[in-house]
Amino acid sequence: MYYKAEEMFKTIVALFATLFVTTQGCHHENYTTVGITPVNNCIQFSVGPGTGCEWMCNYCANQLGTFNYYFPDSVCTYQTGGCVGNPVAGKVYSCCSV
Repeated sequence: MYYKAEEMFKTIVALFATLFVTTQGCHHENYTTVGITPVNNCIQFSVGPGTGCEWMCNYCANQLGTFNYYFPDSVCTYQTGGCVGNPVAGKVYSCCSV
């Protein structure tokens, strides 16, 4: 069961990544990289207005190279239907691989 949920999550994140790139284009930057090199398996970044958890989850998966990660402050969580939460623009967030 867990394996199928993980595969579904990977598929959903990939679809949202495609949608984000297609709808946002390369000209719109909605985040600031604070720490791109994983330190202790974590990266830090801040987001701009209108950036949601779907984008944050996709960004973390891509930067960390895994779908097995978490947000220490639980700003975003994966639930049935996708990655949800309420990020605040300008705040520094971290995500860490397990």
